[in-house]
Amino acid sequence: MHQTATPLTRPRKAAAAPVLGLALAALATVVWSGSFVTSRALHDSVPPIQHAFWRWVIALAAVAPFGARQAWRQRKLIRQHGRYVLLASLLGVAVYNTLVNQAGLTTPAATMGMIMAASPVLMAVFERLGGVRLGARRTAGLLTACAGVLLLMGGGASFGAGDLWMIAASCCFAAYSALLRRRPAELGGTAFLFTTFLVGTVLLLPVEAASVALQGGFRPTPGTVLPLLYVGVASSAVAFFAWNKAIALIGAARAGIVYYLQPVCVALLSWGLLGEVTEWPQLLCMGLILGGVLLGAGSRR
Repeated sequence: MHQTATPLTRPRKAAAAPVLGLALAALATVVWSGSFVTSRALHDSVPPIQHAFWRWVIALAAVAPFGARQAWRQRKLIRQHGRYVLLASLLGVAVYNTLVNQAGLTTPAATMGMIMAASPVLMAVFERLGGVRLGARRTAGLLTACAGVLLLMGGGASFGAGDLWMIAASCCFAAYSALLRRRPAELGGTAFLFTTFLVGTVLLLPVEAASVALQGGFRPTPGTVLPLLYVGVASSAVAFFAWNKAIALIGAARAGIVYYLQPVCVALLSWGLLGEVTEWPQLLCMGLILGGVLLGAGSRR
């Protein structure tokens, strides 16, 4: 017997959407934290451009079984919005991760996470310029978490070339996140993901060839292949799908507040896996960041 949806169905779904969006944003943030650690771990074995290129080749292979057919069915729509897809691919795929890998040559993973945590401020600015009202509670949480990041960076971060690369990367990621709100509603999520991965990989192909010619290739060993599989499957295919869905559900500004958790996650991972020391003033700042996240990510009644 066919059952029709009750009037309560839509309100229940609407109430569940913020919770799901926050959970997906947190998942992406935690998984991405590991990518900063792998960028630092591979800095002396895999050149930054080759790291980025093979990351997206692996990600493309992981997403293809789910998104290739949908992208083919929507090829006319993708061509219609070609400029948008190209810009999203350039910022979110080709440029962003290459800059992160370049920063990993000289910058500790914990510092990379601290600088990257500044991107939610730009996300909120882009959202506000787009006409979205942030609200007092969300703004307070944003400022509180931002204060924690600034204190964390001021507690011993010395700026160098790698830090400037990370600042550029945070700007690219914030712009990409803002673009996600403008994704055509009729364009499927997996089709968009597959297409941006494909276009981004093609954009990286010429610089990949130049890197191999000038720097030589890297040796495939468990120490290089396993981290590349992690960033290709988990940090790219899984995390980008989760983040894109989170943006669609709760917006870039609110997801950006959750993104402030990243320096906390990166610091813990870099301490456990790379032996980078986290001191007690940093822990206090991390507590301030967590408080800001809880304040700003909560729902208003």
